[in-house]
Amino acid sequence: MYPYIRLARVLLAARRRPSLGALDRTEVDFRVGLFDADLFGELNNARYLTFAELARWDYSMRVGFVRTMRQHKWGLAVGGTSLRYRRRIPLFHRFRVSAELVCHDGRWFYFLQEFHSRGRICASALIKVGATSKQGVVPAPEVLDALGETASAEVPGWISAWIDAEGLRPWPEG
Repeated sequence: MYPYIRLARVLLAARRRPSLGALDRTEVDFRVGLFDADLFGELNNARYLTFAELARWDYSMRVGFVRTMRQHKWGLAVGGTSLRYRRRIPLFHRFRVSAELVCHDGRWFYFLQEFHSRGRICASALIKVGATSKQGVVPAPEVLDALGETASAEVPGWISAWIDAEGLRPWPEG
């Protein structure tokens, strides 16, 4: 089930937090709840993506993208994810999720998101996100123009390698 109550809390809190520029990093604190944990008493692997999304909503609200998205009748789509796990986050433990726009490739935006608990990194995710309209994915420079922002289109080598690897992966027919 989607955590609508948590989303509402994140959006309300974001309204009270300082605005961000497109290249600024946001950090949001959470606690592993009973319904976030797996049978081993730790944050479930699928929930990492949910918490990453919540941190991106905080970022989107504070950058002004939520308002811009409504004005242009845009939506959002995740085009790909790479998530690496390093340490467990146990039940009821607090953790922090960051969201930072690293670059865009002209079409998609690439976010680096990290999960920290007890002062240590627990997981890191690369998330490919795009604004969408009825015509498809809105070009990244158009989104940035609408925000009155600029961001580097220079794609770091490690992200470029991930993009290339995803392009080589076979896609099922049908």
